[in-house]
Amino acid sequence: MIPVLLAVIAAALPLTSAHIAFWHPSIYGFNVTEQTFPYDNRPVVPLQDMTFQEWWFHNHLAYPPNPGDVFEFPAGKAATAELACNKGATTWFNSSEGGDIRNGNDPCPGSPPSEYHTTGFNDLKGCAMAIAYEPDVTKIQPEDFVVFSVNQTCVWNRFTDFQVPARMPACPEGGCHCAWFWIHSPDSGSEQIYMNGFKCEITGASSTVPLAKPKVARRCGADPDHGKPDPVPGNCTYGAKQPLYWLQKERNNEFEDAQAPPFYNDVYNFLDGAQDDIFEDSYPNGIPDPSPEQTIIPTPVNAAVAALTSTPSSAAASASASPSSSFPFFLDRVDYINWRPTTIRSWLPQIHRFSTHGCS
Repeated sequence: MIPVLLAVIAAALPLTSAHIAFWHPSIYGFNVTEQTFPYDNRPVVPLQDMTFQEWWFHNHLAYPPNPGDVFEFPAGKAATAELACNKGATTWFNSSEGGDIRNGNDPCPGSPPSEYHTTGFNDLKGCAMAIAYEPDVTKIQPEDFVVFSVNQTCVWNRFTDFQVPARMPACPEGGCHCAWFWIHSPDSGSEQIYMNGFKCEITGASSTVPLAKPKVARRCGADPDHGKPDPVPGNCTYGAKQPLYWLQKERNNEFEDAQAPPFYNDVYNFLDGAQDDIFEDSYPNGIPDPSPEQTIIPTPVNAAVAALTSTPSSAAASASASPSSSFPFFLDRVDYINWRPTTIRSWLPQIHRFSTHGCS
């Protein structure tokens, strides 16, 4: 009798799907249902062993958002995203097939954490937001996206904050495109990637320095689960980084096996929060080639100093000119390894002189 009763109760509960998506009217495929494609291609469905067309933007490019539906990222502040197993668990439940199943901050109402691929809070591996400064989605390639914000305790809450770098420049006319990316722990469920692309804008922008060309992230952090108890900082990718494209038939940039997936956390030098070193002038002395034997660890210029010393013209020149021709001499001579925050006090008179008279 009890098993029958439990079955009746379970049947009466609203259904959620195991997996997660970023939900907002700005996403491509916002109204895609299980019946839209010959296969289940709802935004929550994971991506694995797919062709480029199938995984890129979740194969939702033919289902764009309505004009005016844009997700805003405020420069220097946090943007709150809604992550959930089902649209019915979000603010936009009224366009969900299953209706309102919201339960506060729960990303997957009625389901244990294993349904969103974690054994618990300490098993979370992080997710990321990336941006391409291109209004025409058909022109965007995987190499164009730059990760600008990481939340390492993702997915755990429906309402998830993403800190935005203060120096993010404004989008061009027509807006930007962004994408949410996630790779979960191998401890709970088979491995895949998650991607939801959407229209976005940067609000409150005050900087005009462009983002640097992103590079492929490298495994470099402490990884005791795979026999590497200590980090290898020289093997890290510093500065702007591409998202982790993995486990597909085409266009991968990461090639680990399914037992050692790449993550949006310290293992790949995706630090928690705003990625403040992704700009063209973030590393005026350059970035050495990463390798396990590399001993030179670059340090980005202090953001406050960069804001004072960088102008649109100097930022553009930095790509072709030597650091000393585009940046004040005292920045070229900083001992980055032994740098301390208090040293900026000794720079202030020279910063003022440079901003007033330029280099001499």
